[in-house]
Amino acid sequence: MAATREATADAEARIAALEAQLAAERAARATEQAALAALTIEHDHLRLAYQNLQHELALLRRRLFAAKAERLDTAQLELEFATKLRELDDLNRRLGAPPPVEPPAANGGDKRTRRAATKPTGRRDLRLLDLPEERIELIDPVLEGTAKRIDWDESCKLSWRRAGFVRLVIARAKYRDTGAGGDEAPMLVTTPPPPALIPRGLASPALLAHVLTEKFCDGLPFHRQEDRLARIGTPLDRGTMCRWAEHLGATVGATVVAAMHANALATAFSIAADATGVLVQPIAGGDQARRGCRHAHFLVQIADADHVFFEYLAQETSATIGELFRGFSGYVQVDAKSTYDFLFRPPEQRPPPEDDDPAIRHEVGCWSHCRRKFWEAAVTSKDAVAREAVLRIKRVFDLDRAWRDRPHAEIKVERERHLRPHTDAFFAWVAVEYARVRDQRGLLRTALGYAHRQQGALTRFFDDGRLKLTNNNAERELRRVATGRKAWLFVGSDDHGQAAGNLLSLIASARLHRLDPEAYLRDLFRVLPHWPSDRYLELCPRDWTATRARLDADQLRAEFGPLTVPAALAAAEASAPTEQPASS
Repeated sequence: MAATREATADAEARIAALEAQLAAERAARATEQAALAALTIEHDHLRLAYQNLQHELALLRRRLFAAKAERLDTAQLELEFATKLRELDDLNRRLGAPPPVEPPAANGGDKRTRRAATKPTGRRDLRLLDLPEERIELIDPVLEGTAKRIDWDESCKLSWRRAGFVRLVIARAKYRDTGAGGDEAPMLVTTPPPPALIPRGLASPALLAHVLTEKFCDGLPFHRQEDRLARIGTPLDRGTMCRWAEHLGATVGATVVAAMHANALATAFSIAADATGVLVQPIAGGDQARRGCRHAHFLVQIADADHVFFEYLAQETSATIGELFRGFSGYVQVDAKSTYDFLFRPPEQRPPPEDDDPAIRHEVGCWSHCRRKFWEAAVTSKDAVAREAVLRIKRVFDLDRAWRDRPHAEIKVERERHLRPHTDAFFAWVAVEYARVRDQRGLLRTALGYAHRQQGALTRFFDDGRLKLTNNNAERELRRVATGRKAWLFVGSDDHGQAAGNLLSLIASARLHRLDPEAYLRDLFRVLPHWPSDRYLELCPRDWTATRARLDADQLRAEFGPLTVPAALAAAEASAPTEQPASS
């Protein structure tokens, strides 16, 4: 019996030891499994981060070395999403929508097709061009004098004569004034000089317009103009041209551009805005340490189809943006940059000093910005969701193109009837896909999150047919700065930046209204010293054609001299005789 109890006790001790060993092994295995799970999670995070870096690298390489156009092979997309396209086409047929209009060949398609459509055929007739003509007559020395000359066989070639300066002599008459017949000695009196924007300046209005157009329209910096002018025998230093630009930019900014801006804030229906960076040269001298250029911005504003403004911002903050839009009520089309957010808050929710502005503004989103983010995800990760989003947005653009040239009221009706179901379906699909990837990092989540958060702004164009789907016009205007700064690199100071913005505003507005910028600036510099201060708006590019028609052509053609200012347009119309019907 004692042996049995001893054996039982040994067995229980053995079992307890084995159970303790098993528990320790299970605890160690659980620790190993937890560590393995943590390593697996870390590995997945690192793999996703590596994939994101690969996508960003592919996007950077494409931006640097590939074409700039944000295009995808639409034929491949249509094959890939044939079922989805059939669903969208069925939706169009149920709504009675017109078939989507593809972009014209000039904006896409085969390069050979575009070149064939734009390349002239045959020899051009140069006599149709308004050019000065020189004639060269060639005779046959053998036949001349022995045979009768009956006619000339004429052909034209295009030649070039280097343009040059003109010495403009201003002759002011001198008089010997003998008075009214008194005993006083006669006095020498000279005709007073005519008013000019730069008194006693070297340049005429035509030269000022030429220099500024070369810089701010064609992107030719002053140092290159200095070199070119020296080669044709008339040296003109860059410092002088720089002072001209600053003086004239400040002058037109305080007169014509200020009147344009006040008119835009008071009457514009919609303003499209965007910004780009620019470098500002540090002020040298004194005991200051050598510093690099600092960053500033040019903000472009397009007020309907009337005015274009380039506002120089030393700092792009909400306060500076608020001052530019102070008093404007209407629609503002911008991207989703945070500096614009407070513009669309109710007045009571705006920070001081913007809280005293009672204006109400509505945000209009940009579908091109939305598409760009999906395009970036599509070309780097080849994700099917991003490619489908690009295809859906393409269908929205194609449908809206079908009624682009109709009256605004009809555009609004057509959008509500045929485009609203497509955008509703798009944002419902975006909400589902965003919920699936919102905890992941990457370009796809960024694109889906942008579309999801901007739904209200992206559908604002349904409010009125005058609103556009994209902010591309503002981005195109910013190219004037983006291409120019590659040549002139930076602005000299904040004052120079403000002056440059004013001149860019006039040039861009002139281009908007199909005016020759150089000819417009020349006429403006000729007229502005004589113009009444309460009528500067009449000199803006939008109204310049009507104003110029009421000026004396001979006086305007002269670089200097007297100028008769016509009556204001409203007063001239009121004083004009009423046309009487012809008697029978």
